[in-house]
Amino acid sequence: MEVIGILGAGAMGSGIAQVAAACGHDVVVCDNLTPALSKSGKRIQETLRILVEKGKMTDGDAYSLFSRIRYTDHMSDFSECAVVIEAILEEVEPKQIAFKSIEATVKEDTIIASNTSSLSISAMGAQMRHPERILGIHFFNPAPLMRLVEIIPALQTEERFINRARKLVDGWGKTTVLAKDTPGFIVNRVARPYYGEALRILEEGIADAATVDWAMRDLGGFRMGPFELMDFIGNDINYTVTETVFRSFYFDPRYKPSFTQKRLVDAHYFGRKTGRGFYNYREGAVQPEPQRDEHLGRQVLTRILCMLINEAADALYLHIANRNDIDLAMTQGVNYPKGLLAWADELGIDNIVHQLDWLHAEYCDDRYRCCRLLRIMAREKRTFY
Repeated sequence: MEVIGILGAGAMGSGIAQVAAACGHDVVVCDNLTPALSKSGKRIQETLRILVEKGKMTDGDAYSLFSRIRYTDHMSDFSECAVVIEAILEEVEPKQIAFKSIEATVKEDTIIASNTSSLSISAMGAQMRHPERILGIHFFNPAPLMRLVEIIPALQTEERFINRARKLVDGWGKTTVLAKDTPGFIVNRVARPYYGEALRILEEGIADAATVDWAMRDLGGFRMGPFELMDFIGNDINYTVTETVFRSFYFDPRYKPSFTQKRLVDAHYFGRKTGRGFYNYREGAVQPEPQRDEHLGRQVLTRILCMLINEAADALYLHIANRNDIDLAMTQGVNYPKGLLAWADELGIDNIVHQLDWLHAEYCDDRYRCCRLLRIMAREKRTFY
């Protein structure tokens, strides 16, 4: 079995290490912070203890899995790794430095990958001697549970390394989708309206957070409403991704961040992890009741869903990914109840175009511009499937 290297001993790095070790690989986890290494080991051991208690693995299996993970604060220990996955701070410059340091240690055919959720893979490899073996391998949190993994080749990546990476990750029981190296890739690009349009509806006073969440859950079939999901992810993280995508797309209004969420971040109301976000999670707090008005709920659902479909159609139109990978990414990456392009066929593409055109005329805001592909398909009475 190939040796797998993980740079970064945080929650994501630990999760990827657990996945690789569970599939029989020896894993080297490197971090320059000794407390992070200790915390990672305890985190994985606790996870394994719970799995044993639930009868999902034996004590012997848990012991064997953990014994395959080695912790170190020296990158030189990556020397025998066939793949090294970086899972550090979500900023381009530290990742560029990390990539160059990894390259100086590993063999020439070692795949060097980033777990970034939205940053440019091509930029990370720009200063490397052998950028042809870099790519993105984007796991979703928690990595041991989430099946989807986005594979993102850089402009410099050679086909053989893409194929190796997909074969490896598919062998870990994951579902891989291929995405172009553009901001947010598939999931974090297409999902932006789930948060952004919900925030706009809240700011306009059309519906409060509890009502929007109720509409998306009970009427739309989503597992979590946008506000409870932002609180679960962390408003600090969610806002940063939105801001990164907005800036990376040259300030396209479709991805414009919200002042409402920014103020929560300023106040350190990050959500569940701080006890306050859009909701109050402190002991004894009473949660607001939604306004269970089905007509209002349908309006909210339709508006957000049309914006999501518009984004998915645009990703297809611009060849970010193919139709099947886009729908697969949204159902398995963020647990949407249906693929957005399949959902578009159900709703009627002409109906979606009409709703988007109404919003665009009403607001005179370019965030509501209809994707050209949807307009063409409505005119030609075509469907995605």
